[in-house]
Amino acid sequence: MVVQTLRSAAAATVAYVIALKLSPEPAPLTAPLTALLVVQVTFFATLTNGIRRVNAVVTGVLVAIVFSLLVGLTWWSLALLLVAALSVGHLVRVDEYVNEVAISAMLVLGVTTVGFTAWARIVETLIGAIIGMACNLLLPPPVWVDAAGRSIEWLARRLRQLMLRMGEEAAGSIPWQRAAERLHEARRLDHDIIQVDAALRQAEESLRLNPRVKEGLLHRVVLRTGLDTLEICTVVLRVLARSFTDLAKARGAKELFPPPIGQTVEQVLSEIADAVVSFAVLVTTDLSANAESAESRLTAELHTAAATRDRLAEQLVEHVQEDREDWQLLGAILTEINRIIDELDTEHRSRRLLEELDRVSRQQRAKMPRVNRLRQRLGVQEDLWRNRTGVGGRSG
Repeated sequence: MVVQTLRSAAAATVAYVIALKLSPEPAPLTAPLTALLVVQVTFFATLTNGIRRVNAVVTGVLVAIVFSLLVGLTWWSLALLLVAALSVGHLVRVDEYVNEVAISAMLVLGVTTVGFTAWARIVETLIGAIIGMACNLLLPPPVWVDAAGRSIEWLARRLRQLMLRMGEEAAGSIPWQRAAERLHEARRLDHDIIQVDAALRQAEESLRLNPRVKEGLLHRVVLRTGLDTLEICTVVLRVLARSFTDLAKARGAKELFPPPIGQTVEQVLSEIADAVVSFAVLVTTDLSANAESAESRLTAELHTAAATRDRLAEQLVEHVQEDREDWQLLGAILTEINRIIDELDTEHRSRRLLEELDRVSRQQRAKMPRVNRLRQRLGVQEDLWRNRTGVGGRSG
């Protein structure tokens, strides 16, 4: 926050000093205002905001010039000006700067020397936008990957805490009201996912067009697929909490599970809870050595959880053969536990990661067909040149 404040203040000050020398206005405040708006948290946002703001201001100035030549400033021409400026703003796709089109048009139309003011406002806007983007080139904005990683780990620990509580209660007799409280906790995790998603979006944007970042696409896809997996686990955990609540209602004053089964349920939920945190650590780890260690730990924990799940399945089969009451709920609980283990599986994650990388790559190629054709032509020409000259291959 402190760094961003200093960057914004520096950009606005430099823009004002330069505008004093280049703009005909005695107090060119449009330049620092533009620089302040353009210098965003991420370089991609700075670039896109700068282009949209310049587009909005120039559009507004042109609309004002047309109105000043035709009708001048009256109450009804001002109303028409606002309607026209806002409509044109939507047509030129300046997004959140639609109002800036109308503001620029009103400021220019409200003075007598329209041409003089219009030129000054365009110059000041260009100065502010250029200084704002140059500031992010010289002082690259921070990359918010670490913050997004911490939020993903925080979500994983929230899931772990809820799983541990549900496991402890599964080993005893609980009223259905307490089981319903765990269901409400699982539902509230949706709000936590929204917060994590916002942090991840900021991180994804900070990676785009950032000169400090290499392999930004890989970072974005790894974090996004990791959050998708945790979101699926959250949904399954909510369903599991619902099954616990229904089972508690059905069994009344009895224990939620028979003693041996309840202890196994507690054990498997505890093991899965640890695996969820290990998965989050794996997703947010950069260094390859640490990633290998995290993957080995996750694999071992999932192997242990799978063995406990198999033992739970055997216990449930034996119990259902003796007592078929509530067998649907017991089967559903086993299915939900198995689903979480499957989602955290390292092979499933690798396959999902490759699919997402392929999908994003196809989207990028579809958005920039000319650039991709140019790359292909350059690649073909380079191969031909290497074949002719023998560079990069065997000669003689």
